[in-house]
Amino acid sequence: MSEIERTLVELLQPRINELGYDLYDLSFKGGSLQIVIDRKEPISLDDVVSVSEAVSAILDEADPIEGAYTLDLSSAGAEKRIALDKLEDYVGSYLALHLSHPYKGENDLQGTLVNITPETVDLEIAIKARKQIVQLNRAGVEKARLAIKF
Repeated sequence: MSEIERTLVELLQPRINELGYDLYDLSFKGGSLQIVIDRKEPISLDDVVSVSEAVSAILDEADPIEGAYTLDLSSAGAEKRIALDKLEDYVGSYLALHLSHPYKGENDLQGTLVNITPETVDLEIAIKARKQIVQLNRAGVEKARLAIKF
């Protein structure tokens, strides 16, 4: 993360959090400031506009960026990645997990997060149209993201 990106995070994160969102990602490259916000509940276009207006006001007042730039503020999206330390917030959600050690030959599993403890993750998956709950070692979960169930 560059110095200007660190400055922008310090400047913007408190207000974004105050509005009820998390600063999911921030990058500044080639005159473009890209900010991605997140929260557990869905984010509407009105939410994006509201946060964008608040961020613009802070940037106009503090003027931390020399010269012209564009602001691109968006949400993390329907298949956003999930921080592994926040998995508890997603019990009942349909997730895609990438595992460091395969489960029955599969490194990638999709299913509903049923339960989570400090040591285990219980995921309801479908195998040949049959639902079953598999218990995985939490330390073996390398990545997690929301998934769309078809």
